[in-house]
Amino acid sequence: MTDRWNPSSWRTKPIQQVPAYPDQGELEAVEAQLAGFPPLVFAGEARKLKRALGKVAQGESFLLQGGDCAESFAEHSADNIRDFFRLFLQMAVVLTFAGASPVVKVGRVAGQFAKPRSAPTEKIGDEELPSYRGDIINGIEFTPDARIPDPRRQLMAYRQSAATLNLLRAFATGGYANLENAHRWMLGFVKDSPQSGRYDELASRITETLDFMRAIGLDPEAHPEMRSTDFYTSHEALLLGYEQALTRVDSTSGDWYATSGHMIWIGDRTRQPDHAHIEYCRGIKNPIGLKCGPSLKPDELIKLIDLLNPDNEAGRLTLIARFGADKAGEHLPGLVRAVKREGRHVVWSCDPMHGNTVKAGSGYKTRPFDLILSEIGTFFDVHRAEGTHAGGIHLEMTGKNVTECTGGARAISDAELQDRYHTHCDPRLNAEQALEAAFLVAELLKKEKLARGRSVPDAAE
Repeated sequence: MTDRWNPSSWRTKPIQQVPAYPDQGELEAVEAQLAGFPPLVFAGEARKLKRALGKVAQGESFLLQGGDCAESFAEHSADNIRDFFRLFLQMAVVLTFAGASPVVKVGRVAGQFAKPRSAPTEKIGDEELPSYRGDIINGIEFTPDARIPDPRRQLMAYRQSAATLNLLRAFATGGYANLENAHRWMLGFVKDSPQSGRYDELASRITETLDFMRAIGLDPEAHPEMRSTDFYTSHEALLLGYEQALTRVDSTSGDWYATSGHMIWIGDRTRQPDHAHIEYCRGIKNPIGLKCGPSLKPDELIKLIDLLNPDNEAGRLTLIARFGADKAGEHLPGLVRAVKREGRHVVWSCDPMHGNTVKAGSGYKTRPFDLILSEIGTFFDVHRAEGTHAGGIHLEMTGKNVTECTGGARAISDAELQDRYHTHCDPRLNAEQALEAAFLVAELLKKEKLARGRSVPDAAE
């Protein structure tokens, strides 16, 4: 791979997971229109996220990344965005306060519309149609017309992303994220759950802490970090024509940035080193994620790291491990050792969702909650054993009261999946399950801090 890069150089490379648009002229016209639209995010915001992720890479912070499997046009509402943000704030508070760790907040939102698929077609009964690839490409309805890739959907995705970002920015900076509101973030259907009491207790401790600060003359209102929060967006950079159209030169640095989201990632199906997705991502300056699955070998990972982060910049690259509970203990240690041995600065994050998808007896695709927690536990165990930092979690989750993943405190059964199975693609944790996962991670973070604290004297000896 040569060093010559421009936003369209990916077009000279082989590409996977690309939709077959029937009208190339219409596709080019849409991409040209997008290229004239305002950026969704700004280069300075992406640089700020990269600095924050640099602290995660150094073991000083923790990355919470999560959101919908695939955003949909049909479910775009202020209530859904608010409920997702409320859940995210709750999880971040649990990790910050109970886990005693600063948290970098990155949503799978305002751009997560395209989905890779394991097969180009799907079959229901005797009818076979092109696979659904996300609302930015085609429709979920199982009809021949809906499954035709339509370039105009990219314009709809852009406008929905802009509207979502506008509301998220208002929530993050307009007072809703004020720690004084910690008690008010609880979603109604979670109030009767086992997690409700744990969270209420934690929120009461936060209130007591704020009251103590006032009592000694420190007004929380005088500290912006108490009233607002930094919240960033991310998505898989699958549809490269859309990404190229929103790639802009930063006027302050002269560098190229993807302005479709603060952070973008490369999927496990599109990480071939000589292919289009690596080519595009290596040239932009945003923080980049790389999904790492069971087929990835240590030497291949080092090659990809060198392509995507040749300057070995902390915060530039997040490695998102997605093996499955039964494979993480086998595959993760070798990758961690290789990265540590070569001295590469990366963030290690755990995606416990994608490797734990099974088909329930009821016929629904689901993810057992106990397997999700098991993979998270293995992720922390491996990093503790290797002397490296378990840097983050990457969850598919929603603030809605869905029944898509089995298990959890309410023990959702196979038979209950049909009650509220609303996902457009893969099963998501509901708010109660996501909050339960956050409490588990908080405990693991505390154990990690204790282990690192004990290891310092030993190293000195």
